[in-house]
Amino acid sequence: MQQRNALARLSDVAQSTLPFLARVAQAATRAKDDLKLRLLGEDFEERVKSLEKRYVTLGGDPFGFDPHTARQAAMLIAVFHRLYFRTEVFGIDHVPPGRALLIANHSGQIPIDAAIIGSAMFFDARPPRVTRAMVEKWTATLPFVSAFFSRVGQVVGLQENAMRLLEMGELVLAFPEGMKAINKPLSQRYQLEPFGHGFMRLALKTQTPIVPVAVIGAEEQYLSFGNVEWAARALGLPAFPLVPQLLLPGGAMPLPTKYRIYFGEPMRFYGDPDDDDSVIADKVWLVQQTINDLLRRGLSRRRGVFL
Repeated sequence: MQQRNALARLSDVAQSTLPFLARVAQAATRAKDDLKLRLLGEDFEERVKSLEKRYVTLGGDPFGFDPHTARQAAMLIAVFHRLYFRTEVFGIDHVPPGRALLIANHSGQIPIDAAIIGSAMFFDARPPRVTRAMVEKWTATLPFVSAFFSRVGQVVGLQENAMRLLEMGELVLAFPEGMKAINKPLSQRYQLEPFGHGFMRLALKTQTPIVPVAVIGAEEQYLSFGNVEWAARALGLPAFPLVPQLLLPGGAMPLPTKYRIYFGEPMRFYGDPDDDDSVIADKVWLVQQTINDLLRRGLSRRRGVFL
């Protein structure tokens, strides 16, 4: 009798508990689906398929771009783009179809800005685009990293590589300030370093429109107080920034600053790509000033670094 009573009580508990657990499981599934929708959007797979179709039509990519690897990377970057940095994107419709050069300011100690620009072009542009960022030559010497960069569409920043991509109708991202800009101390944030001339000669040679891009938020993600040059030389690195937050628990993660990306109207230049530096410099100055104006306007509108 006691055994039957115990079994009956267990049956009652099970009958009351199982529906509750089912509701918890359903709520968890809905939360997961809502998060996925918020991160990736309801047309994520369509965007991936449209890019896959493009590279099938092109007969593949000569630099090793792999849509499957890029898909996995996009899902990871979406967490930073949508949730962590809460990126706001302005003027993305200014990016023309076909080949174009995205020319942007550079900062942040590590090139997260390039990943967020690429994420914006995939998730926020219609149609989605793959952004082919020009990376420093020394990255080709890094094991595993260089192979990964190739699979997600990044290419060593040689002019012949950029020309090949533009001939394919690709979207090429370049940072004319170079490595000096990415390692700027906090005291010099949003102060542009002199631009190199290579991108302008490339634009003239290929008759490619230039889209100026201003990135706000990356300058404060790692608080650098200078560059330890002797350490950089000893380690064979282009720079060794002094970033105290890296010494704190969890300090390797960038600060959750609020990213804002401004795409300006396309700029078209005409002339001889082999002109003297003084002639090219005048055209480069126009692009640099346009980006500087975008930065100034964007900074005047933001309420704070994290807002």
